[in-house]
Amino acid sequence: MRELSIYNTLSRKKEVFIPLHLPHVGMYVCGPTVYGDPHLGHARSAITFDVLFRLLQNLGYKVRYVRNITDVGHLQHDADEGEDKIAARAQLEQLEPMEIAQKYTERYHDMMRELNVLPPSIEPRASGHIIEQIALIEQILAAGYAYVNEGNVYFDIERYEQDHHYGTLSGRLVEDLQANTRALDGQESKKNPLDFALWKKASPQHIMRWPSPWGEGFPGWHLECSAMGMKYLGEEFDIHGGGMDLLFPHHECEIAQCVAAKGKPTVRYWMHNNMVTRNGQKMGKSLGNFITLQELFTGEHESLDQAYAPMTVRFFILQAHYRSTLDFSNEALQAAAKGLERLQNAWQLLEHLTPNPQNRFEVETYENRCWEALCNDLNTPIALSVLFELAHEIESATRGAVQMDAETIKRLQSLFDTVLGDVLGLRKTKQEASNSEALDVAMRLLLEYRAEAKARKDFATSDRIRDALKAAGIEVQDGKEGATWKLS
Repeated sequence: MRELSIYNTLSRKKEVFIPLHLPHVGMYVCGPTVYGDPHLGHARSAITFDVLFRLLQNLGYKVRYVRNITDVGHLQHDADEGEDKIAARAQLEQLEPMEIAQKYTERYHDMMRELNVLPPSIEPRASGHIIEQIALIEQILAAGYAYVNEGNVYFDIERYEQDHHYGTLSGRLVEDLQANTRALDGQESKKNPLDFALWKKASPQHIMRWPSPWGEGFPGWHLECSAMGMKYLGEEFDIHGGGMDLLFPHHECEIAQCVAAKGKPTVRYWMHNNMVTRNGQKMGKSLGNFITLQELFTGEHESLDQAYAPMTVRFFILQAHYRSTLDFSNEALQAAAKGLERLQNAWQLLEHLTPNPQNRFEVETYENRCWEALCNDLNTPIALSVLFELAHEIESATRGAVQMDAETIKRLQSLFDTVLGDVLGLRKTKQEASNSEALDVAMRLLLEYRAEAKARKDFATSDRIRDALKAAGIEVQDGKEGATWKLS
């Protein structure tokens, strides 16, 4: 088994990934809050952990991948006060909150299928795990790290800090947080402005509510992931992932909750993908500068010159390392479309290469570099750069400048199939693959007919076929081993 190293946000360094219960891996990723159309930021997180899921499986691990759906709707401002986002959308669209949750969950699933994101092993909803969340609150209360006030339950940061440290993930210090935190309206029931809600008493106008030992209300935002993660992955599991914007306070609060309830951390490796930016500013709904995936796929947005295929969007995301920012622009998407087309063409050319027994091509070096990049903290840009080098060699082979024997061609096909298709998830859809197969058969027949025409010195027919194909967007290239074609 190849050695995988990943950057652990908790230790702030790369660590060799060795789960204690090989070959099984437990992985939890924070999914969407379903109150609006999924956007590019949602896609980046989903694709990042989809590649990790695919890579782990390819390396031989059995993975239980849990990705939650937040359908309770955490509050605005500091996630303890303000308007419930799902309830607000429900009022706007004149629907029940669960209708909103169902509508946008399905929209999210549709977009993930377009992007070739594999479904997780389990996809729990916060609303379906209220009992588990209440039980976790009771454990935290029993341990003395929370208090009840007027039907609300708050996590007691000062009490927790006496025995543990709040800020292990983000590197923050409680005294610094206190110095820079001001009391917000509606938070008078807290002992300390840093304390966060485990359970909130529902106001008369609050739509989403459940019965609890403390009265009717709803769980705090941070609670759901802790409760569902431990339910499906146990009190200790391997990987917890999400966007960089969740690192503090969401994931920091998760750590505190679990340590308070269980006396120990539950997660071994924390992973965070960085933000999508636009003109250097974070792209997001709160700033109003986001672009939905549907707008990207249709081109119906003022900043877009054209529609972009889902695989182009996926390729665009994978061109940047998951821990670096990804700056959106129409020009960057156009470059991604051209780059993906070149790799797809090279992949297709492998099916038409004529083997040459005088092999002068060393494929093993490229194989090793590809896998080393992927196993080095999911370095997809480096893996793609290796594939681009191979695309150049494959194009040279079609002109006879590079010789490849049958075994080399077979290994290259396997590398493209596995890395580009299986791990990076850039394989064509079933319909595209079917169309490509049919086109390939038709082109072979046509090129055979053209070759026969050239053999008869009927160059007028040969040129007419070549020119007609060029007008249709298909480029024919004549080489020593015969003619090849590609979509231009």
